Amino acid sequence: MIAQPYHIYIERTDPTKNMARYYALEISGTLFGETCLTRTWGRIGRRGQSKMHMFENEQKAVDLFLDLMRQKRSRGYRPRSPLRKPA
Repeated sequence: MIAQPYHIYIERTDPTKNMARYYALEISGTLFGETCLTRTWGRIGRRGQSKMHMFENEQKAVDLFLDLMRQKRSRGYRPRSPLRKPA
């Protein structure tokens, strides 16, 4: 059982480079009591790719979640602007 919800959606855009990327992270529980960290990424407006990481405890999933967030923030990913409409 997950103690609290973990979900984030961030974007990186640069019109001069024709760059419009998104990255989403979510921690959820499985039917078998494991913790699952799901990463989804791709071009904004497209399906993109996904990868799932399974953990026996929530803390390891949270550690990876925070580490990935730090990496993406350092590369320029930010939460979507509330003024911009979703694709």
